[in-house]
Amino acid sequence: MSPLPEPPAWTQPLPEATPPADMSVHHLPTGSYENRAAFAFKGGSFRDKRDFASSAILVRHPRGDLLIDAGFGTDVDAHLALLPRFMRTPHRATRTVAEQLDAAGYDRGRLLGVLPTHTHWDHVGGLEALAGTPIWMNEGELRYAAKGWEGTVYRQVSQGHEIRGYGFDDRPYLGFPTSFDVHGDGSVVVVHAPGHTTGSVVVFVHPPTGPRYAFIGDLTWQLEGIRERAGRPWLLSKMADSDTDRVHRDQLRMIALDRLFRIVPAHDLRAYEGIPAL
Repeated sequence: MSPLPEPPAWTQPLPEATPPADMSVHHLPTGSYENRAAFAFKGGSFRDKRDFASSAILVRHPRGDLLIDAGFGTDVDAHLALLPRFMRTPHRATRTVAEQLDAAGYDRGRLLGVLPTHTHWDHVGGLEALAGTPIWMNEGELRYAAKGWEGTVYRQVSQGHEIRGYGFDDRPYLGFPTSFDVHGDGSVVVVHAPGHTTGSVVVFVHPPTGPRYAFIGDLTWQLEGIRERAGRPWLLSKMADSDTDRVHRDQLRMIALDRLFRIVPAHDLRAYEGIPAL
């Protein structure tokens, strides 16, 4: 299978960021489910069985903390039962985000909200146990989640939550035409990447020390989508993506940034290595 064309590496200066010294990033794993590499990227082997991560990322910031995605919920079996049969893969659930926060003695009053990279079931199931926490949504993803089986779990677990809308400024950011600076200091910047779903996003996080991160959701399912420039298999792309051309366009944008950011596809366990737990 031919890879996507290699884009030129990003050579322009990185956008200015002034993260506070006490900002930090944490990985909250909530479980995994089985899949085959052949279904994840072109050129993957059917014999290569992989555990797809279902996780959340907590970004702690003195102006308020933010969860990126929410992982599995306590009732993951019931959530799977709401999906078509071909989506019901073997899975292993661990502690939910809410359970991990409580076990760490975390003050949930610090949470500004949960910002899903998109609203598929394995990214939002954990919302059900985060009562009182706002959900940050852009208009494109609100429309996407309001209809179709893809938003069934989201519509259930988001009941009772405040929906806090956010939009994108016409301010280019690392090749993406629009962006949203969460704290106004460049430390957490959301860009619109509407290919997997119509409101899916990439979240760039600049801690005060250590690597810069790009949490890309399902722009690619595995790191091979970045390191080997592998697209999704044709049939899986048709089933999973709203706009394959847009996925490839934004995938190339991220490939160009590979040496500058630690790129984290939401479902690749390898990508989370080294991100500390709470």
